[in-house]
Amino acid sequence: MFRRPEEWEQILGEQVKALRIQKNFKQGELAERAKVSKSALCNLESGKGSTVKTLVSVLNALGETAWIESLTSSSAVSPIDILKLSRPRQRVR
Repeated sequence: MFRRPEEWEQILGEQVKALRIQKNFKQGELAERAKVSKSALCNLESGKGSTVKTLVSVLNALGETAWIESLTSSSAVSPIDILKLSRPRQRVR
């Protein structure tokens, strides 16, 4: 299902807010712990636009970075390796 960026902002904001409440943080406390402004945290939670830096800082402060780490693939295949495997090397004449 295709979602617009605004929809993802709303979904992520709701999830961050739910995590904050679950971990019993007030907005000001979490903002201070994450070293972001309270308004940046409010914007993130309300889906009104934020930066990746703010999102990562808040998730770090909440101890919830596992899903971000899952985005980085340690088993990435090099495009050069794919080319090497796809056809035998020919001698240049």
